Amino acid sequence: LGNPDEDVTNRAYLGKIMDLFISTFIKMFFIMTPFFVLTVFLTITNDATLIEKRKLAIKVTLSVVVISLVLLFFGEYIFKVFGITLDAFKIGAGALLFLTAVGLIYGNKDGQKPTDKNLSDLAVVPLALPITIGPGTIGVLLVMGVEFNSFSKLVIGSLALLCAILLIGSMLYLSSLIEKIIKKNGLLILSKITGLFLAALSAQLIFD
Repeated sequence: LGNPDEDVTNRAYLGKIMDLFISTFIKMFFIMTPFFVLTVFLTITNDATLIEKRKLAIKVTLSVVVISLVLLFFGEYIFKVFGITLDAFKIGAGALLFLTAVGLIYGNKDGQKPTDKNLSDLAVVPLALPITIGPGTIGVLLVMGVEFNSFSKLVIGSLALLCAILLIGSMLYLSSLIEKIIKKNGLLILSKITGLFLAALSAQLIFD
């Protein structure tokens, strides 16, 4: 027979892991403003074929994965190099997130317009940076990298981050289908709802 105390401890540990995974997944999904990203993606690829849209969606997803993991894993060293405290960065990241939220609710998040470049050139800039990973997202990733102070937390947080990015990538991959279902007005409404969530997250960062 197993030790009852050990079983309770294991269940509590698994519960903490699941809580960390779910909270990180939800936080990163909304911070990356998926519905705004989808709206910009549809605008940029308005005249593209279905195959071109899907190729671009894959490139954007890969770019976001690489950039996000670099920020997450090396955020602590960036803090040390520049002598920035975690509390100071939380306030800065919270302020930037709030500006992003205001932009989503009242207008374009960064004021950038799609260009006439080849679609492949748009995967990293502007779709990955700064549209998907804006200043606020960068700040939150750096803060999370410092807060994940154990290997297990870093692994769980990284998996949650990857799942959030892959979900956004799937939305871009299926953008044509989503546009037919909810229409552009639906995307606009969802983008504004995302802005409200971001405003709450930014406030929580500053309160912390």
